[in-house]
Amino acid sequence: MSADLEHIRQVMREADCLHPEATVEAAIARVGAQINADLADRNPVVFCVMNGGLIFSGKLLTHLDFPLEASYLHATRYRNTTSGGDLFWKAKPEVSFIDRDVLIIDDILDEGNTLSAIIDFCKHAGASAVHTAVLVDKDHDRKAVPGLKATYTGLSCEDRYVFGYGMDYKGYWRNAAGIYAVKGL
Repeated sequence: MSADLEHIRQVMREADCLHPEATVEAAIARVGAQINADLADRNPVVFCVMNGGLIFSGKLLTHLDFPLEASYLHATRYRNTTSGGDLFWKAKPEVSFIDRDVLIIDDILDEGNTLSAIIDFCKHAGASAVHTAVLVDKDHDRKAVPGLKATYTGLSCEDRYVFGYGMDYKGYWRNAAGIYAVKGL
């Protein structure tokens, strides 16, 4: 077994559980009910932001009880660097959303630079309205736009390095059934 994999396992053993699975599932159901109330008659296009939004999107979609088109997009601002730049599309939206409501589903709202850029892209490309749903909103004052909030938020968490339910630690533990914080981070 590689030392890296052992480190990944140790991170999980030592992690603090911020939100157990039952709490996360209840939050997803609550967000689903809010979206049903707001968007059921709007014929939205729903985009999962890959890769982080995959688990939240999959679980959330099962709570939505109206017809919708589901697709995905994959965008980054990093392009193999540690600081963000212009938005780079790894996979652009393939479903037309001109004159339609768009719901963007992502795992976490941290600083929000990429999410803000995706929202701007959708607005400039003809969406009639853009809504966002995030599983977790990280509590801090470093948002890309002061006061930036998602339309729908499942949970909030302290300003720590978190993983689980789609969020990763060095590419691992997206599959963790709960929201965890790395010990000491």
